[in-house]
Amino acid sequence: MDESELTDKPRLASKAMLRHDNVRDVELLLLPERVVLLNKSGAAILGLCDGNRTVQQVVEQLEQDFEATDLLNDVMTFLKDARGRGWVVT
Repeated sequence: MDESELTDKPRLASKAMLRHDNVRDVELLLLPERVVLLNKSGAAILGLCDGNRTVQQVVEQLEQDFEATDLLNDVMTFLKDARGRGWVVT
């Protein structure tokens, strides 16, 4: 992992929107002609990607919210995948 990746400030791509489906009680990522059903952790990560927080700050917030430790690798893996799919930009 590159140290500079921790200071990246990921944000949702302009074409992406997070929404909560009240009927199904699930989190969704809305994209042009596609809807992605997110699990709780994926929704939490993307919800913190506001372009203001660094990756390190996102990890720290998630560790606090989920009362967990050592989430860095999981978050980095998720963000790399999300970036590759065009869901987030840095």
